[in-house]
Amino acid sequence: MTRSPAVQPDRAREEYAALVRNAAGGDAAAMERLLIRAQEVAYRFSLLVCGHVEDAEDVMQDALLGTYRHVREITDPSAFRTWLYSTVRNACLMKRRRRAGEPASFVPVEQGGEREGRTPGVDVPSPAPRPDERMVDAWIDRRLRRALASLPPAYRMIVVLREIEGLPTKEVAAVIGISEANVKTRLHRAHGMLRKQLQDV
Repeated sequence: MTRSPAVQPDRAREEYAALVRNAAGGDAAAMERLLIRAQEVAYRFSLLVCGHVEDAEDVMQDALLGTYRHVREITDPSAFRTWLYSTVRNACLMKRRRRAGEPASFVPVEQGGEREGRTPGVDVPSPAPRPDERMVDAWIDRRLRRALASLPPAYRMIVVLREIEGLPTKEVAAVIGISEANVKTRLHRAHGMLRKQLQDV
């Protein structure tokens, strides 16, 4: 399981905190950068957690609107990411309660926006792999995402936050609302479930 953002957690926290402080002080450019960063994170996380493209887009828009409206009320800028993930998590839970059960299919992040004719977030350029590498990567990616989709929501959320988003255990605990010990326990169990799913594929 690879972590997507190439930014270290401490550095990311500092960058968000600086953007929040500047945006709260009326810096329009900082607000724009903050919303761009928040859009990318909120969409990726909401799609993985909600499981539906439509829900993910609604949740992302709500998170961006909340950021824009309440940035001046954030008392601890360094905790912005925790607030953002908590907002998305709660919104996804509300969406899921309105639906009957979990989504029938898991939508890969890379395909979600394309299916709707939109491009969510900001594309990060990377060197183009060879066709054979792309085929292998796509096959591995599908297996991992199918295995991840099979996890119960509570476990999936922890794996996404810890392993994909790269949040430290303390922040994951704050977002989910459980102790750090429980985060570690659930993550350990989730790893076991993922291994079993990958072995069965």
